[in-house]
Amino acid sequence: MTPPHQILKGFCGYVSHPSYDWADVCLERFGAAPAQICHPWNTFAHLAEFEARPTRRPFGYDELEAFFAQADERAHDLLEGRKKGALPALRDAQFFKTVYAFGLRRREAVMLDLNDLRPNPYVPEWGAYAKVQVRYGKAMRGSPPRRRTVLACPEFAWASEGLRYWVEEVRPRLAPATDALWVSARRTRMTTRTVDHRFAQIREAAGLDPALTLHSLRHSYVTHLVEFGYAAQFVQEQVGHNHSSTTAIYTSVGDDFKNRIFQEALRRVLGEGETA
Repeated sequence: MTPPHQILKGFCGYVSHPSYDWADVCLERFGAAPAQICHPWNTFAHLAEFEARPTRRPFGYDELEAFFAQADERAHDLLEGRKKGALPALRDAQFFKTVYAFGLRRREAVMLDLNDLRPNPYVPEWGAYAKVQVRYGKAMRGSPPRRRTVLACPEFAWASEGLRYWVEEVRPRLAPATDALWVSARRTRMTTRTVDHRFAQIREAAGLDPALTLHSLRHSYVTHLVEFGYAAQFVQEQVGHNHSSTTAIYTSVGDDFKNRIFQEALRRVLGEGETA
């Protein structure tokens, strides 16, 4: 919830902005002009762009493996039994893998079209599945959705291959009536409500912590890129954060990563070998 002083600050900034003629109109009618009354010395500082709840966290590696294994198993069982819902189950499994492997927000993923899949000349073997053009990124207040291009990273090449299988083999069997990348059994674009429902089903079937949400996959992406050694600026650009502080909040590296970095520092500074 936006603090009241932030709302008042925004209003005062609007009515006193030189781009508008409110000041001239007020001087003419009332003999006084509006001014900003909220300053650093009389308001609380907004410490971070994103202030997450303590329960919001990324998946652990074991949890991530269990979640994707459950999604794959669900699709496999439906296919083996030739039951209704097999194709949507395959879609769900690949949808969540794509969200994780490209660090997407829920709406960003749902709103993808086929034309948003792009090649990367540096990895021609990945074909049209080496980049994702996000057109519905989180917008700043009063601004249209932000766009960005997300590169597929080598560590997640398996997801790009799965995306290829979905687009070329599975999706056509649903006879979609739209260019949407993720389509429902009714041949229309999948909704965010459906995505949330399917995520909860898989999470519960896998016996995972109810605190884990679909957005936790994005947290996991940020955390794992950092653990893989990618530069902070690269990670920030991939996920579309305005500030590096937001990316830092998303990051929750594991003990193994911290121990490795600490041991590298020991070798670099003290010339000591790796401890047992």
